[in-house]
Amino acid sequence: MSGIIGSRLNVRGSGLVSKLGTDGQVLTSAGAGKQLAFEDVAGGVSWQAVETGSTMTAVAGNGYPIDTTSNACTITLPASASNGDQIVFTDYARNWGTNAITIDSNGLNYQGDDDTYTVEYTTDGQSVNIVYSGSTNGWIPIEDDTVTDAPYLPSTLYGIFGFGNTGSATGITNLVNSSGVVASDTTGVGTARWALAACEYGSDKGIFGFGENGSGNVGMTNLVSNAGVVATDVTAVGTARKQLAACTYAGIKGIFGFGTTGSVTGVTNLVSNTGVVATDVTGVGTARKKLAACEYSSNKDKGIFGFGNTGSYVDETNLVSNTGVVASDVTGVGTDRDALAACGYGEDKGIFGYGQDGSYVSMTNLVSNVGVVATDVTGVGTARRNLAATQYGTDKGIFGFGYDGSNVGMTNLVSNAGVVADDVTAVGTAREEPAGCSYG
Repeated sequence: MSGIIGSRLNVRGSGLVSKLGTDGQVLTSAGAGKQLAFEDVAGGVSWQAVETGSTMTAVAGNGYPIDTTSNACTITLPASASNGDQIVFTDYARNWGTNAITIDSNGLNYQGDDDTYTVEYTTDGQSVNIVYSGSTNGWIPIEDDTVTDAPYLPSTLYGIFGFGNTGSATGITNLVNSSGVVASDTTGVGTARWALAACEYGSDKGIFGFGENGSGNVGMTNLVSNAGVVATDVTAVGTARKQLAACTYAGIKGIFGFGTTGSVTGVTNLVSNTGVVATDVTGVGTARKKLAACEYSSNKDKGIFGFGNTGSYVDETNLVSNTGVVASDVTGVGTDRDALAACGYGEDKGIFGYGQDGSYVSMTNLVSNVGVVATDVTGVGTARRNLAATQYGTDKGIFGFGYDGSNVGMTNLVSNAGVVADDVTAVGTAREEPAGCSYG
């Protein structure tokens, strides 16, 4: 076996595959440097009865046929493991492409990444053979058929604009398809309001939260399913406020931050990967309102709050770590302004755009995949304030709606290189201070 050249090793033609290290050494349960013996992958697995539940807990040394005909299945791995522990999963009914399996590594690493990442297998007829290799890389697949490496941070395909002010509060929404086409109005669900925020969570869902309903600030939230359906109100957690911002972090969690309760605040509220909003976290950074936020980083696991109003326009930013910790102020780059919007693009970058600095503007500021904000880019599209933005199509963005002296509904697409396009004719009710997020 020492003479094998290439990046994959096939054992006895069985389809069992082990990755090779960069030095050509086989990565086995003992790590790099030891060759994979046939008995390591061929024996010692005790096959269990077919599993049909939506959840299960796996035990080392077992093999599990997983039948997802009726539902997806989340598999929890052992909380502790020893080098060489092995578990096998196989698609009993060739249905993982419809109802996937998701592996929860339960505090241990999976292929070198921690358990904040999504580990999902979605190919019909697939088998997954994993071995524990020690704390650094954790569980590693020595066979996963023809799929790409797991884990990954999934990219959402669709977007949604929701709520806003048409002259009075509204709860209508407009879906954005994977090509950036905005749909006509969907009747509102939940308390009509404006000056709220929204972000993604759980890899494929969204959440709207907080805002002003015409009678005062509110703190309730509304979950968005992975089909873009908005749910009824969830009782408020955290300080009721408006003119805040929100973004995703850790790929599957979210954070609401800043805003005004009547005076500006810097408090934040974390959103779990199941859409549960936590109580207030003491503010870090300059308290302000009318700011924007988006995610960034090559792992899609960090966020950034930027710009806003403290009583005057500002342009400082605050980075959000992959554990949801907000950093202190970073000196601003770009024009001081408020009432802008932000979204991700290019799968690992972000963009702030539009707003007001005493007059309406349309300039943008790109955010690199390490969270560095660039200087102003000349504006494209109608200068306006109080708009929203969201990702769509895995690597693109869209700005929409706002106020340019009257409410507007036009949109501007953002390419996967961060280039903003000219106005697209409005679809849906013209309004200001909606929110937007991606889903699906």
